[in-house]
Amino acid sequence: MLPNQVVDTTVLPPAERFAFWYALVAQETAPAHISSGHLDNFVAYVQAIDLGRIRMTSLRYPSLEAIRPAKLVRSAEGDVYQLTLPLTGRSTLIHDRTESTLEPGKHFTLLDPARRHVARHHADGAGLATTITVQIPHAALPLAPDRLRRLLATPLSSHLGVGGLLAHHLRSIAAHPEQFEPAQAEILGGVAVDLLTAALAQYLDIEDTLSPEARHTALRARVVDFIDRHLDTDELSPRSVAAAHHISLRSLHRLFEAGATTVAELIRAKRLEQCRRDLGNPLLRQPIQAVAARWGFSDKAHFSRLFRAHYGRSPQEYRMAVTRQDR
Repeated sequence: MLPNQVVDTTVLPPAERFAFWYALVAQETAPAHISSGHLDNFVAYVQAIDLGRIRMTSLRYPSLEAIRPAKLVRSAEGDVYQLTLPLTGRSTLIHDRTESTLEPGKHFTLLDPARRHVARHHADGAGLATTITVQIPHAALPLAPDRLRRLLATPLSSHLGVGGLLAHHLRSIAAHPEQFEPAQAEILGGVAVDLLTAALAQYLDIEDTLSPEARHTALRARVVDFIDRHLDTDELSPRSVAAAHHISLRSLHRLFEAGATTVAELIRAKRLEQCRRDLGNPLLRQPIQAVAARWGFSDKAHFSRLFRAHYGRSPQEYRMAVTRQDR
């Protein structure tokens, strides 16, 4: 599991919950004056995850307003940007003289904690607002601060283009940190920085100035996202993937040279995983051959051999084992 720290305020008496939550949030993000109608019983959750050069924090909390006045700005350490990605609830930011509203699932933004700002987060109904934040050193982003200043606190797309890939990457880590080894933290953080750099460069129209590494990471992420969205397409193949991204087949293969799998192997593994999920779904009682065909395996015998090699049992054996567990 990735190195992380978790705080769940419900394990504490109601009167102690807010102070405990705030102490960690001030350490992980930036100190601020917080007001809320729930301070006497602040039900909230924080998970902070180390990702090498950057640190990601997943937060769930009731409606609140956070004001970062000049006094706190002067007392804080600088040279850090904060990426804010709302997942649920409504967020309004006032940063210097810029006011913007972030829609969950549609926007992320970049803040400079060394500048005064106000953040209002409203949960949906009686639920909790959910936000992912990432602390990124200025030095980690190879983009000039004077250029980035015009993007601060502005809504940037988190559901389209490279911004969508960045949001998916961060949400995957936050949802399942146990799926990754500690040694992968630096790699995952580096991918996040490269995707953020590519997304910001698109808005600044300076993509040509990015390092080869950043362009490589962004293109590879776009390719993987394309594969995920077209797994049920019969025509999906390395050649069709290359054509969709206007690169040669050889260039596509070079994108994956450093990884453990080729493009064809990645497609096959992802399709097998979809088959495994469908076979394990008690509400989906399709014949095995229909499940296999849906995900691009037209030859039943070939599919069975691949499935057994990948999961250690035949598709029928796997389905029966899952059925027995559910009884």
